[in-house]
Amino acid sequence: MLGYMLIEGWSLLDSFYMTIITISTVGYSEVNRLSDAGRIFTSTLIVVGVGTMLYGFGVFAETLTDNSFIAYRRERQLERSLNQLRDHFIICGYGRIGTQIVAEFEAHNIPYAVIDQTEDALVRLRNEDRLHVEGDASSEEILKLAGIERARGLISAVDSDERAVYIILAARALNPELYLISRAGRPESIRRLELAGANRVISPYQMAGHRMAELAVRPALVDVMDSLHHGESEIAVEEMLVQPRVAAVGKTIAGAGLVSPDAAKVLAVRRRDGTLHANPAPDLLLEEGDLVIALGSEEQLFASAAMLR
Repeated sequence: MLGYMLIEGWSLLDSFYMTIITISTVGYSEVNRLSDAGRIFTSTLIVVGVGTMLYGFGVFAETLTDNSFIAYRRERQLERSLNQLRDHFIICGYGRIGTQIVAEFEAHNIPYAVIDQTEDALVRLRNEDRLHVEGDASSEEILKLAGIERARGLISAVDSDERAVYIILAARALNPELYLISRAGRPESIRRLELAGANRVISPYQMAGHRMAELAVRPALVDVMDSLHHGESEIAVEEMLVQPRVAAVGKTIAGAGLVSPDAAKVLAVRRRDGTLHANPAPDLLLEEGDLVIALGSEEQLFASAAMLR
């Protein structure tokens, strides 16, 4: 358009119309008579404009055939879902342990995001439509994409203790208040991960051995605890945190209403310093940051949680 306006002195509308009929190859007559310079410019426009248009159609057709639009739409939707996450868990590694963690979170409707970079894990995450981020979990940029500033906690389930240390260090640096759990493949790695900043370190082999020993010695007790923990019975065990600036802070268990018939039975209270009060007396004072462990029905647990909030 600018070329016709400068070379031929045409109006904006005439220049626009001439450009459209030229690059679309419709074959209409010229708007006005062209000078020699105008003909040379038009010839150039035909070659460049039509070639560019055909190339654009080719790219568009290729994009349709390889489902790039669908992939782009999926990525945009994934990005929006990640930005909306609040108070969620970040799971680093989608192997056998990470897959089981996701299954447990799905069963309890706990929000989460998975980070992995292996092709097999990414294929499974896409096929299962899981919320995930592709990349190295020890990268600060990848952790930020997963919403680490807004997260409730992070679980490192990678199969390398060295990578787990880097993940814990990066996560602790980005969010000092984050609750961090890590898998340790070797017993000597437990201390290193704790020094890196992990709140809890789990050894799958030690846990499996402990579990099998408990099943051998006290199978009925293990079955009862499993049913309580997984909500397979009418009653369950839950933990409730005494939040800052709530009415229950500074009150006794009885004064907070936790011994009423509508409330769940308080089994234990754990202080912020790790002190545990099992089967606490009704006159025990509640402090900010206390973790109250209670047993009861769903209605009783909801009532107790409301009293602590």
